[in-house]
Amino acid sequence: MHLIRYRVTNFRSVSDSGWIDANRVTALIGINESGKTNLLLPLWKLNPAGEGELKPNSDYPKGDYTDIRKNPKNYIFINAEFETGPLADHLAKISGHKVEHLRIAQVSKDFSGAFRINFPLYVPPKDLHSTSLVTLLQNAHDEIVGMAARAREASQKDAIVDAIATEINIINKLEEISANQLVETNDRLRAADPDNLAAATSIIVPRFRHLLEELGSHQNALSFPPPESSGEVFKEILAALPKFVYYSNYGNLDAEIYLPHVVDNLARSDLGGKEEAKARTLRVLFDFVGLKPEEILELGRDFRNTQRHPTDEEIAEIAEKKRERTNLLNSAETRLTKSFADWWKQGDYIFSFQADGDHFRIWVSDGKRPEKVELEDRSTGLQWFLCFYLVFLVEGQREHKNSILLLDEPGLSLHPLAQRDLSDFFDNLSRTNQLIFTTHSPFMVDADRLDRVRKVFVSEDGSTKASADLRRGNSDPRQQGATYAIYSALNMSIAESILLGCLPVIVEGPSDQHYLTAIKTILIAEKCISPKRELVFPPAHGANNAKVIASVLAGRNEELPYVLLDGDAAGQKMSRDLQNGVYQSAKARVIITDHFVGYPNSEIEDLFSSEFLAGVIDRWERRPETSFSDFVRAGAPIVPQIEAWAQENEIELPSGWKVEVARRAKERALLPSTTFDTETLARWTSLFEVIAASTAKKGTSGAG
Repeated sequence: MHLIRYRVTNFRSVSDSGWIDANRVTALIGINESGKTNLLLPLWKLNPAGEGELKPNSDYPKGDYTDIRKNPKNYIFINAEFETGPLADHLAKISGHKVEHLRIAQVSKDFSGAFRINFPLYVPPKDLHSTSLVTLLQNAHDEIVGMAARAREASQKDAIVDAIATEINIINKLEEISANQLVETNDRLRAADPDNLAAATSIIVPRFRHLLEELGSHQNALSFPPPESSGEVFKEILAALPKFVYYSNYGNLDAEIYLPHVVDNLARSDLGGKEEAKARTLRVLFDFVGLKPEEILELGRDFRNTQRHPTDEEIAEIAEKKRERTNLLNSAETRLTKSFADWWKQGDYIFSFQADGDHFRIWVSDGKRPEKVELEDRSTGLQWFLCFYLVFLVEGQREHKNSILLLDEPGLSLHPLAQRDLSDFFDNLSRTNQLIFTTHSPFMVDADRLDRVRKVFVSEDGSTKASADLRRGNSDPRQQGATYAIYSALNMSIAESILLGCLPVIVEGPSDQHYLTAIKTILIAEKCISPKRELVFPPAHGANNAKVIASVLAGRNEELPYVLLDGDAAGQKMSRDLQNGVYQSAKARVIITDHFVGYPNSEIEDLFSSEFLAGVIDRWERRPETSFSDFVRAGAPIVPQIEAWAQENEIELPSGWKVEVARRAKERALLPSTTFDTETLARWTSLFEVIAASTAKKGTSGAG
């Protein structure tokens, strides 16, 4: 099962985190003491791969400690929603429910350790509206009245007609019919069923019994138990629930390792936290390179009898064993060196293993410093990354395969560039393991992957919150804590767009950034465009910001970047402000989406088909009886339609909903199974050809 979102409640500093969406890789960004760790621990304790027991003195929020201690079952501390994938088909077979109702399972756990399961997409049958039942009864009544009764059943016809008419009068006085009321209706009507008096050729009794069958079907539908009430369904969900693996201590290796201690520690289960972490790393190291510490120890034994000298045969045997040990060590160090080079981009490091009696040493050299240096004398960052690499590469693919990895503040000791490499490491690791990590470093925030970032902050009531709205918090960026790290990441991205020769296109906000990044990726994959320079989309957040960003990005050649704006009133005003200001001599570089969409008042969303976005909206908001796909009208701006649909269905769109929809649209657009029609691809291509025209000829004012 794949985790799609989770929510922490009543856990340490977290009163209610709000729902936290989870991607393949999810970053929780927050300053120190914001409560980031408290958003990982409860998820780990939902279904830990090891340890993870609840600790009342630590885990109960202090303000509610007494109440929770008395009634732990009344306090849920974690809710997590999972896509059930192929399991949904099996659950449908054993429960009798529709597959589409079982696509998502919500698993909760309270402080007593008990699990609770429900299915958010399952809609329990509502009470039957009286008009539907009256119509059913009236149709049967009228048909039976018009039937010719046999001589023996004339009185029965009258009894049946009277019984149905009586029920119509009763039900007409009601608005909704519950399951119990439907049972009573059925019982009263069955009393008029002539079991033994129906003539063989009767047409009245079969019609009456058909009515009873229809009422019975409605009764069964109203009384059908929810899927989670099935013990078998409950058991299957818990069996498929992924394990959670939490790491905060990665156990840096020592340069010199005493093998007898290693052999002893690897067999112990009573080590302290630091020693256990180090023992785990050693276990993984020896496992990864194909060595056994007992074997290395034994192969290095010298002649032990002090009462005599060894014979020539004994000397030869000892020498042969040491030679075998050397070959094993050389093979192991070569394997580690080659594998590590694929992940660590901060130097061409060469690892050497040396065994001397009971001692095992790790040496490191590189191209710039060919002399061997003991591991513990190299940078802390290199030591950390080596241990991190070993633990996750080996454990993530073996005993923790398909588990969800929770990493608390990884890479703090790494150089900023190495922290960037760590982000790529996470992408590779996520092929086998979904991953959530916490950080406060801007270097761990990829400006092209802001959709994976969740801001962690302390709310006004002092509790920890998390949000995908990266601007949420104080209005002053200097006071925004985690947001400052995100701004820093964006600023670094803008700086790189100048220093590394990227082509920046200024957009209005983060949602535009998501859509255009997806479009760019799709067009390149479809070979519709082949840009000579990397395209980046820094958000402006307003006309004044756009002026500043444009001036900075103009660079040495004073070539203003393109600006892509919505065709709505706000976008039109921003366009006029720019064209009357810094873009006065390059007005054609301010582009409006209307030109490419084909109708006025368009927004960036309208570059996509209404059918595609309607599918995204319906997967995001499943509560309304009327789906957005049935509501939307093609050929008109979609954002006002979403707002009108939400209002009609009494849905309160959350703050920052456009960014959330954009993030989901980007994820869906980039799925291998998603395709786009020729017209859509042509519309996107024409936009990007205009943008790319700025690289064709320096100083050109571009096309509008």
